[in-house]
Amino acid sequence: MANVTIKKVSKIYSGDIVAVKDVSIEIIDREFVVLVGPSGCGKSTTLRMIAGLETVSEGEIYINGQLVNEVPAKNRDIAMVFQNYALYPHMSVYDNLAFGLKLRHFPQVEVDRRVNEAAEILGITDRLQRKPKELSGGERQRVAVGRAIVRKPKVFLFDEPLSNLDAKLRVQMRMELQKLHNRLQATMIYVTHDQVEALTLGDRIVVMKDGVIQQIADPVSLYESPVNKFVAGFIGSPPSNFLKGKIIPRAGELFFRDEGIRLKILKQHHDKVHPYVNQEIVMGIRPEDVYDKLFAQAASEDFTITATVDLAEPMGSEIYLYFSAGRNDLIVRVSNQDTAQVNQDVQLVFDMSKVHFFDPKTEVAIL
Repeated sequence: MANVTIKKVSKIYSGDIVAVKDVSIEIIDREFVVLVGPSGCGKSTTLRMIAGLETVSEGEIYINGQLVNEVPAKNRDIAMVFQNYALYPHMSVYDNLAFGLKLRHFPQVEVDRRVNEAAEILGITDRLQRKPKELSGGERQRVAVGRAIVRKPKVFLFDEPLSNLDAKLRVQMRMELQKLHNRLQATMIYVTHDQVEALTLGDRIVVMKDGVIQQIADPVSLYESPVNKFVAGFIGSPPSNFLKGKIIPRAGELFFRDEGIRLKILKQHHDKVHPYVNQEIVMGIRPEDVYDKLFAQAASEDFTITATVDLAEPMGSEIYLYFSAGRNDLIVRVSNQDTAQVNQDVQLVFDMSKVHFFDPKTEVAIL
């Protein structure tokens, strides 16, 4: 397979429109890397530059140590799977899988072997004589992936391949792609706007915003140690809570204070937040790190606030509770055993060991 090295790559369109700015990523052999971010963040443009479908304005792209900036897409030994499947409707599944191999004049015996091998891996052997219109969405996506597999490329590229599938099929296909990566031991680069997909699929995740990389990390590090407010808010569902307030000193302790909120900051965080004493700061905490005090009876008052339930959203095994606390809004994820009702006052306990603090101007993480 292959390493992919992206060095200070930018894409600038006419009119000085910057789609990608100074992107650098080192992707090692057999790694599954996911580019994730909101629409327009430059992730698909980056993928298309790796594929050779977009020219590089600045910087260099290497595949297995070879500079490929000027190498045509067909000579880069990569395979790309698109969102819209891009199957030939008049051809059978077999012919769709075999088409690229026949163009390259592979012997018929080798074509048969590769097509049947890919069909077996993807569980579509009994669909080989059908036309794309006779297949479900999930089956069409398998054929699109199979067309990439038969080529045995150095690198697999996926551009939001599951976007057209319903929720259940997306989960199923995520599992299939994980199995496929484990089986093929291939280098895979995957683009999505869905952070759940990113967290479940990626060995490492590249978070992008406005054409710029915000953070590159494994899923756990990304979730637990976001480098800025954007990453903390984008990764995780439901998203992190961000509370505005001030750091107030009292009797040798530091507190996060705002209207209706008074929370003691743990000693381990004092050094970092001390420069913000008596100044505005943003505190982030995930919905699962705030608890209904009914289920945390021993919690200290220093870590507890009282807020009124604005909305309760049952999600099956859990409930999302929405609160207003002064100028701050709050989402809390609780068990479906919680009995909190709309307009009811609830005591909420914050796990202050799990909080993050962000500079209110730069939005960079302080802790």
